Amino acid sequence: MFDNLYENKKVFVTGHTGFKGAWLCLMLHYLGAKVYGYALDPPTKPSLYEIANVEEVVTSRIDDVRDYNKLKNSLKEVKPDVVIHLAARPLVRYSYENPRETYEVNVMGIVNLLDAVRFTDSVRAVLNVTTDKCYKNNEWLWGYRENEIIGGYDPYSNSKGCSELVTDAFRNSFFNPANYAKSHRTAIASARAGNVIGGGDWAQDRLIPDFIRAIERGEKVKIRNPHAVRPWQHVMEPLTGYLALGAKLMTEGSTYSEAWNFGPDDKDAKNVEWIVNKLCTLWGIGASFEVDDSPQPHEATYLKLDCSKAKTRLGWYPKWNVETALQRIVDWEKARSQGENMRTVCEQQIHQYFMD
Repeated sequence: MFDNLYENKKVFVTGHTGFKGAWLCLMLHYLGAKVYGYALDPPTKPSLYEIANVEEVVTSRIDDVRDYNKLKNSLKEVKPDVVIHLAARPLVRYSYENPRETYEVNVMGIVNLLDAVRFTDSVRAVLNVTTDKCYKNNEWLWGYRENEIIGGYDPYSNSKGCSELVTDAFRNSFFNPANYAKSHRTAIASARAGNVIGGGDWAQDRLIPDFIRAIERGEKVKIRNPHAVRPWQHVMEPLTGYLALGAKLMTEGSTYSEAWNFGPDDKDAKNVEWIVNKLCTLWGIGASFEVDDSPQPHEATYLKLDCSKAKTRLGWYPKWNVETALQRIVDWEKARSQGENMRTVCEQQIHQYFMD
């Protein structure tokens, strides 16, 4: 995979204790990388990081991206080849309750990281992971492209739009592609993914984790905004896109120092009710749902990504459709309920994904 570029490379992952971060660490270990993590303690209990024993494959530092000096010193000690920034406050509803914290982490976190990279000569590639919600949402029926207007209605979405603007400013000011190999050797890109799902997610106010919790309690799943359409994709889809982009940043630098979308095919943009219906069918006896009619904060109704650029220039394509992704989640959760070794289950799913 990726011409073995990650083998023995030092990869510094912020947010490695989170859901996406834990899966990314396992994938990097699978590819032979030396993985270093910088994050707070796992944001949920239980967590994929703990259940899959991810600490066994990563050199971990528990700290806050808002602490500039500690982050800078950690980068200088590790001397990584690649930096992948995942540390964030990732939930829309949480951002309504904690707007200041959301901006502090999501905006100053990337400011601190990119400024620290300026003083770390070893870094060849930096990838800032944001979200599809960074776009100004016009409720279009077509997907958003990388050159669309950045916006964001709620504090979370807007803070990620700000993160994109920060990335662009640092790229232009300190890591300009026109000066690559002249005054610096660091390529910086950002990645925007859709609604990521997979086994091991216990975040609050997310559809799949809410479904699993309700099933375990023997309750009906309550869904908000049943007609809201999202670009659902298994977590390994965008992570593989990030790794493909990181490989290009290492080998071809300035040519790929841009923003990139990683989302599912259009046919996998489904509404919430469709997803829950399918999950109930796959789960079997005991799974049912009802619509929550209580007042809810604003969330986008329709949101899709146009991933033509990643498909054309990176050769990246989604491999698992939404039905397969949901089946893998059910398989993962039932394996957990039966007491299987979840590190092994994760590694088996990673291997199957790469084989597919």
